[in-house]
Order: sequence, then structure tokens, then C-alpha cells
Amino acid sequence: MRAILLIFLLVSTLFSSNIHLTKKQANYVAKKVWQNEGAGKDKYLVWWNKGEDFASVGIGHFIWFPKGHTERFREVFPMLVAFMENKHVKMPSWLNAKTPFPWATKKAFFTAKKARTKQYRELFAFLKSTMSYQAEFMAERLAKALPQMLSTIDDPKRKAVVKKRFNEVLYNTNGSVNERGLYVLLDYTNFKGEGTLKSERYKGQGWGLLQVLEHMDPAMHNKQKAFALSAKKMLSRRIKNSPPARGEERWRKGWNVRLDTYWK
Repeated sequence: MRAILLIFLLVSTLFSSNIHLTKKQANYVAKKVWQNEGAGKDKYLVWWNKGEDFASVGIGHFIWFPKGHTERFREVFPMLVAFMENKHVKMPSWLNAKTPFPWATKKAFFTAKKARTKQYRELFAFLKSTMSYQAEFMAERLAKALPQMLSTIDDPKRKAVVKKRFNEVLYNTNGSVNERGLYVLLDYTNFKGEGTLKSERYKGQGWGLLQVLEHMDPAMHNKQKAFALSAKKMLSRRIKNSPPARGEERWRKGWNVRLDTYWK
């Protein structure tokens, strides 16, 4: 699976010139990410989740807003398109990094999806044929996550803690990449973001990668399990702080199942 292998090739280049990852490792992480986001099924390449006001597209279910929509969450799909524009990837004539999601409502989208309109077919074909670039984008986003998080922290001691825990999840004690740890960091960054956006807060409290790393139990030997347990606490706090109208409690079970794959 070329798309997934590229995740590892790029991450290995960005994190350390001495990392060499196998095709087996590549398939392990990538399949788990796509299984988490879309059950590995083509029908979920272009989707609109229940209870959300935006679409989720691609193997990473990147958020994409309809025209005029504003949201506290980071809109990632335009970032992906800009990434591909820089690599001169061929895309539908109507699509660029500033294009809003083509359908204004969830109903309009599913009507177009069912009818398989030309625009829907073009979008689906584009996403299906560019999985390698989507994988590269996720890897690049992860590689930028640590310096991005550190840039938001003034306290040197706090910076050191975040960097230490990031590396403890990613690397084995001998300095080699822990394939499960790489999956954990890549998946969670794609799943809930870096945790650096002030808009991605409920009652001033975030739930992204930064917050999870900061709340890990340093005494736990299994760092992937420590990360997962911290993530459960952060997402539980998010649910508690969320506006009641969003009904986020319904997501708890699925989120916890996902986080359990980080260590079980």
C-alpha cells in the first residue's frame, strides 16, 4: 500500500535520518488510522457525520466547511488541498484551497451522493486517487506538531516535559521508533488536533495532543497506555464542558474504543 508506506518514509526523514521503517510497519499504522476514521470503506471517503455541521473527507476524515460556515474546530481539508497544490497534484477544475464544501447542507450532500452527481464523482475520484498525498500530509502535520506545541509554551520546564513525553511515546528506549507509538501520535493529531488553537476549547480547556501529553502519568511504564488514559480524561473533560445541545456524550463509547487501540 504505497499511500501508507509514504507516511513512514516521510516521518522517518523528518524525525531522524537514522530511522528505517518496514513495509509491515507502514501498513500497520495506516490501516489502523483509516479503520478508525472510515472503517476502511470507500463510502466514507466523503461523509457528513451525525450531529456535526461540516463534512469529513479523505482517509483522515479532514474537516471541510460549507460556504459561510464558521466553527471552533480547525478546518483541515483546505490545508490538505494547499499541500497538494504545492506538489502540483492534478485536481478537479473547481477545487482549490479556498473552495468551500460544494453542498450547503447535509441533506443536499446526501442527495448528491445518492444521485452520484458529476461533482460528487469528481471529488470521490480525487480523494481515492490521492491517498498517498493524504498520507504524506498527515505525516507532515505530525512532524510539525511538536515545534508548534512548544512555540505556544513560555515556561522552559513545561516545554521540556511536553518534548520528553512526546519522544517517550514515539521512541523505544534504544532510540528506535515504536510503531504503536507512531500510530498513537499520528492518529490522535489527526483525530483531535495539536491542542494549540484557542478556539478549540470548551470553558477554556482543550483536548488536543498538547493537553494529553501534559496530563500523562509520568510513573506509568507503558507510555502508549499512559497516553491513552490521559486522552480519555481529556475527552471526558471535553464532554463535560461541551454545550448540551451538541450531545457529545453519544461519542464517548466510540472514542474510548479508539483510544484502547493505542495500547491493547
